Amino acid sequence: MFEKILIANRGEIALRILRACRELGIKTVAVHSEADADAKAVVLADESVCIGPASSQLSYLNIPAIIAAAEVTGAEAIHPGYGFLSENADFAERVENSGFVFIGPKAETIRLMGDKISAKAAMKAAGVPVVPGSEGQLPTDPKELKALAASIGYPVLIKASAGGGGRGMRVVEREEDLLGFLNLTRNEARSAFGNDTVYMEKYLSQPRHVEIQVLSDKFDNAFYLGERDCSMQRRHQKIIEEAPAPGIPAALRQKIGESCAAACRRIHYLGAGTFEFLYENGEFYFIEMNTRVQVEHPVTELITGIDIVQEQIRIAAGEKLPWKQKDIQLRGHAIECRINAEDPFTFIPSPGRITQYHAPGGPGVRVDSHIYQNYFVPPHYDSLIGKVLTHGATRDQALARMRIALSEMVVEGIKTNIPLHQKLLQDEAFLMGGTSIHYLEEKLSREKQG
Repeated sequence: MFEKILIANRGEIALRILRACRELGIKTVAVHSEADADAKAVVLADESVCIGPASSQLSYLNIPAIIAAAEVTGAEAIHPGYGFLSENADFAERVENSGFVFIGPKAETIRLMGDKISAKAAMKAAGVPVVPGSEGQLPTDPKELKALAASIGYPVLIKASAGGGGRGMRVVEREEDLLGFLNLTRNEARSAFGNDTVYMEKYLSQPRHVEIQVLSDKFDNAFYLGERDCSMQRRHQKIIEEAPAPGIPAALRQKIGESCAAACRRIHYLGAGTFEFLYENGEFYFIEMNTRVQVEHPVTELITGIDIVQEQIRIAAGEKLPWKQKDIQLRGHAIECRINAEDPFTFIPSPGRITQYHAPGGPGVRVDSHIYQNYFVPPHYDSLIGKVLTHGATRDQALARMRIALSEMVVEGIKTNIPLHQKLLQDEAFLMGGTSIHYLEEKLSREKQG
């Protein structure tokens, strides 16, 4: 096991990793920007190193500064968390080439799964169901393009191979819009990702977003830890996540989970990962794999009792996963609400100083947050300030506990999206379970017009 790990991230995930390390008896190094000097993880870490000014480009994305911090502190491994450099294959390679262990998959695996075209091909070869669409890059000939779109069937979705976060995607309803939308998407992809490769797939009109959590070690032991429903989204950003996904038959969960575990063994995956699917009319369609820990990983931890971050560390240290698939049992239901520093109705970010803070508690309540009273929420980063989770024997109990938890939570001095969560927890369609990824935006649009 490692003696010292550097945490190359900030906010609640940096604190989450730090706590996992402390439980394992591992010393920690927190790197931080000038804006995060007073962050809770920085204060609690055994050592801290300032790696640059507030701009993430000059700090949390500054690879030489992070590796230099690992060198001067004598860290053995680097945990990237999520976001920032967590899915950057060049970073993983630099970490390993500098003599440190990257807590995550190998660089070649990140590259394979980071390119949506190669990822889709790899999953298809492994027997994982994919959305019907183009094989590889799109043809350049307009006639071939139109024939391809017609064979898939309108509406189709043009997607950037290197895309993410909802950028580099366009829905094409009619053939006459195809070429114009294709050029727009290519230009957007080139500007946002430095790569204008795009592909085409069938547009599913009312799908749910259901994802499978996996763990896989260097001995090709791979397990799936059930699924999560992350369909409550706005602009492709998740708002509420839950596990298990309402209404997924156990036999189908087993079938898709086993195909994901088999895919991990086929590509020699290392660490924690998430297979993301669109789910419509009882069918799963693979869209991408996240080769890192997810924001919503605690949802799965609550229903399985498995500490995913600790398992990431153990796998990176070369240890063997201690279970067989039959040992993974799902218990009860868990829900996560992402708490953002933003106006709950206009969604404008709301940085500033927190003047009052009270975390909720009670049976089955977990709060993953780095904030505290008098903490200043900086304007330079993502607006996520914490996650409130509840666990119950049933979905109804988890929902009831979440309503109580949100009613107890106090965050003053800034605006948060807690009122939006409280509203959604009374929404009839959400309470029934199984809303599509478009539900929240359509609901907000109706309310704005009405």
